[in-house]
Amino acid sequence: MRASRFTVLLPALLPTFLLALHAGATSALPRHAEALYQQERAACQAAPSPSGRAACLKDAGAARAELRRHSLDNGETPAQLRANALLRCRRVNDADRTACERMALGEGTRSGSVAEGAVVTQITTTTTAVLPAPAASR
Repeated sequence: MRASRFTVLLPALLPTFLLALHAGATSALPRHAEALYQQERAACQAAPSPSGRAACLKDAGAARAELRRHSLDNGETPAQLRANALLRCRRVNDADRTACERMALGEGTRSGSVAEGAVVTQITTTTTAVLPAPAASR
């Protein structure tokens, strides 16, 4: 029995095919999501205990896999997610509500990680003080 051209080429092309498949799966993630995964992974490496590091890496990988399946958003559209974030700001006192809404819409800077114990969002608001007029001299 003679081997077909396909069966001869298959073993030679299989590594190339698998590499292309892996690259396609990785590129299916948005760039920011891949960057986030790499940040989370780096933060996990800083965990103090090996078991904590392993759990952190497992969670980061699971989140990445869910993102690939597009199932982290619970089926909500970006508009619904934004509306939910703004609804949560209703519980914030009036003086801080505007800053809360700005952060809910993505403004501000973020630092920290889950592995470190918190993700902190900071927003800076600049206000101009109105000074009272000087008293008239007599």
